[in-house]
Amino acid sequence: MTVTAQTPAAKSGPVSELLDRYRNDPDLSSPDSATVSVAFITSQAARHSGRSGGYRNQVVSLRVGAATGSCAVEPDSLDPRVVYACAGMHVAELLEHEELAIRVAALDAYLTNRRPHASDARAETVQLEPGTSLQRSMARARFVTGLVDAPLDGRVLVIGVVNSLLACLRERGVQYVPCDFKGGFTEWGESIVTDFTAWVDDCDAVLASGMMLGNGSLDRLLELTAKTRRPVPVTLFAQSGAAVARELLGRGVDSLSAEPYPFFWLTGDASVLHLYRACP
Repeated sequence: MTVTAQTPAAKSGPVSELLDRYRNDPDLSSPDSATVSVAFITSQAARHSGRSGGYRNQVVSLRVGAATGSCAVEPDSLDPRVVYACAGMHVAELLEHEELAIRVAALDAYLTNRRPHASDARAETVQLEPGTSLQRSMARARFVTGLVDAPLDGRVLVIGVVNSLLACLRERGVQYVPCDFKGGFTEWGESIVTDFTAWVDDCDAVLASGMMLGNGSLDRLLELTAKTRRPVPVTLFAQSGAAVARELLGRGVDSLSAEPYPFFWLTGDASVLHLYRACP
């Protein structure tokens, strides 16, 4: 999976407004004690046994207190020195950073430290059992796709192609439109579109990666879904900005699979997901 949408970022929207609020509202501003103690990059290449292709991920992570906030970036697109320089900086400073991924990771860490997912009464916390990378990928995918509100004969726009997610939608008999920045083909030879904007109005639901937070395209998606001729529910699966995405529930996001660091692909041990549904 790559950064997910070949479309211009919206100039304003729920994500931009959220970042602005935490940057400018005195009642929301982070205290001086909220500083980054650890800043690191996780780079990964994966090819599950039995799958015909693989992918790369790169994730920026910042530690604030007991929490780690993260934001995925296009592999090799960000100078590691920019990330390492965040160690010791205040969250308030980093919310002014020129790199959107740094701003998202900093806010994600701050929000997660302030209110951990495990203590959020809205979250249903589920366990991913130990297993191989493919077993754990499929287990996560079943939880994630279980959040998608689409009829059996419906069609889901999947932004950020993860073949395990597509496999689970196929198990349910749900049609989908796969979309990802780099295009190409799915495990089943289906063509992957690169621009989601042309498809939003023709689908019954959207399943989108939290990576859209880091490339600025989520605002554009939420702008489009707010204008569709009928309701198009949005589900996010977020390793990037899981706590930032939580703030968007009911503000364009209808359900969320939040997976803060450490992610399922880092270990074969048990780990958790936090599943949210927006209140009616």
